[in-house]
Amino acid sequence: MPSTRVDIIKGWLGASRADFLEAIQQALVEGIRIPENDRDIRLTEYDPQDVLKAVGSSPRHTNIEITLFTGRTIEAKRRLYAALVSRLAPFGLQPADIKVTLIEVDRENWGLRGLPASEIELGFKVDV
Repeated sequence: MPSTRVDIIKGWLGASRADFLEAIQQALVEGIRIPENDRDIRLTEYDPQDVLKAVGSSPRHTNIEITLFTGRTIEAKRRLYAALVSRLAPFGLQPADIKVTLIEVDRENWGLRGLPASEIELGFKVDV
């Protein structure tokens, strides 16, 4: 049940937004084994003057911040990072263009349907 935020510079993605988001979704399914129908990804595009980034970095630099339940193994995280690089390559991104930050949250600190997620049957495993 991750919540994913993707930040990019305006202009390079064009009309491929839906395909780009779907590629990220498929990387999440492949990497951390979430169900296909578990979808929560937001894309924010910034004007170039609104972003301060490293000198020489690509105009396609992409920040991906994923908030997820604590419990994924390092193997699952490696799978996720590799899947993101692989699935975003068709959009012209190089591995160095992609920065991923995982924010792990204990289930009792995530509210769903008026309850802590620790009290809800998720329908999928977190410890993958």
